[in-house]
Amino acid sequence: MNESPDYGETWVYESIVGALPGIDIGERGAIALQIAIFEVAVLALTWVYDLWAAAIAGTIAILVAASGSVVMLRMGEWIRSTAVPGSYRRLLFGSSIEVVLAVLAFIALVTHLFVFDPRESATPLLTTLFGENPPIVVVYLTLLILWDLCYRIGTSWWVAVVGLWGTLSFRFSEPTARTIRKVSLLNVGFAIAQLALVPFLLDEPVLLVAVGGHVVAVTVVSVATVATTRK
Repeated sequence: MNESPDYGETWVYESIVGALPGIDIGERGAIALQIAIFEVAVLALTWVYDLWAAAIAGTIAILVAASGSVVMLRMGEWIRSTAVPGSYRRLLFGSSIEVVLAVLAFIALVTHLFVFDPRESATPLLTTLFGENPPIVVVYLTLLILWDLCYRIGTSWWVAVVGLWGTLSFRFSEPTARTIRKVSLLNVGFAIAQLALVPFLLDEPVLLVAVGGHVVAVTVVSVATVATTRK
């Protein structure tokens, strides 16, 4: 990431981390802190409420979200360092559409967990993980982690869509074309990393289809971007 990126040209995640007064922990420090805070909270609540079966799922979700943070930082750094058109850059960063997509995904997930799943499943996912009466603080932490994950997934969607739009709208210099291909392939890597969540969704067909469909869609669009990038 650039040392002093303009906050109109950063992800919301980067803007929050970079704007914290008196704190300059760098990329690695921010990601390490993200993992540490969530994982310590998960293990502490697991020990207090004896929910060890849920601890593994929580840890995997935290690691997937952290990998999304790494990917976001790399993609942001690469795009800002190359000569993409101003409209491409503004659409990707300045619109904050990734937040809108994340909100839509998160609301859909919450609706599924608390309304659809209890109606349609004999044993809802939350019951499987946390028992009949989930502790409030555990549910709060779970939703916080899921939001973190949804935000990264929303960003992945947006990068894929803007990438394909850009390659269909512009011609690029060789270095810029190479960068856009790298960003697209990295986005595919993050989508594939999300398959680590699948083992916990085998009894949840709706969520399984949602995650699988997302991975396939991002992969197809990103590969199309690589294939259609013109010099």
